[in-house]
Amino acid sequence: MQQIFTFGNYLKDKFGCKVYKVGINISGFTCPNIDGTVAKGGCTFCENDSFSASTGETQELKGFHLNLDSKTNPNLDKQLAQLEIQFKAISKRQREEYGAQKFLVYFQSFTNTYAPFETLKALYDKALTFDDVVGLSIGTRSDSITEETLDYLAELNRTKEIWIEFGIQSVYDETLLKINRGHDSANVKEWILKAKSKRLHVCGHLIFGLPDETKEMMLRTAKEAYSWGIDSVKYHPLYVVKKTSLANDFLKGKFTPISEDEYLDVLIEAIKMKPQNVSVQRVTAGIDDSSLLSPDWCRDKNTQIKNINAALKPLGLKY
Repeated sequence: MQQIFTFGNYLKDKFGCKVYKVGINISGFTCPNIDGTVAKGGCTFCENDSFSASTGETQELKGFHLNLDSKTNPNLDKQLAQLEIQFKAISKRQREEYGAQKFLVYFQSFTNTYAPFETLKALYDKALTFDDVVGLSIGTRSDSITEETLDYLAELNRTKEIWIEFGIQSVYDETLLKINRGHDSANVKEWILKAKSKRLHVCGHLIFGLPDETKEMMLRTAKEAYSWGIDSVKYHPLYVVKKTSLANDFLKGKFTPISEDEYLDVLIEAIKMKPQNVSVQRVTAGIDDSSLLSPDWCRDKNTQIKNINAALKPLGLKY
């Protein structure tokens, strides 16, 4: 059986050792479709309160939010301290439990370019000073990054491994409107192409099972994303959690989540059409706690991976 080209494979080939992403959640970051800049309430599937800068190592800074127009940042020192505390604790666990040797600092929750450039530069520069850090991975939205930030990341990329992760979700504007995304597909394409023109590494997030989308629509999204030149991909099934707009639709019978068989079908087809050089960072998603309303198959990640591998086996592949 041949293993799919994973992000772990890519990093090990490039750096010759185990490289792990250290997920960091910094207080003060939010999204433009949560703070009212482009929309209110966030994406319909997003439980905003689930994004917290507290990971057990640091305390969240309550009531503090930045955006691209923020003139000052009175909490920058506290954010820098959060960054260092979280990195040290998480990387220590990854070394001890998984034998990690090098690290990418992953700015994970919310939109991690949605702040004044001076704040971003201070955080990115600080992250790159930590022991055995080879680069950054920055989760963001295509409507929340500036040319100045992109140019700076391109400069860093000359000596470090710099990734930008964009939420693509769907190339259908009617779908993006239904999920209250706050931007259209053309905006995502524009900024992915800009990032690629500056030789940055790009990971695209795709969600299968969005409202009213067919298998053909989901696969067209994957095909388009590949054509934009993304270097890596994360595939997610859409699941429903409490305290979301999507949960209201689900409880009213207006939304039916994707079944596991349907998800496996579209996932396998998306992997089959994926260019060989595009690494895979994620093949599924879910949560195993009381916040999950549906589908129940998204609770157990181990079972999901087992079933994905069973579906890949006829192709001679495994994850």
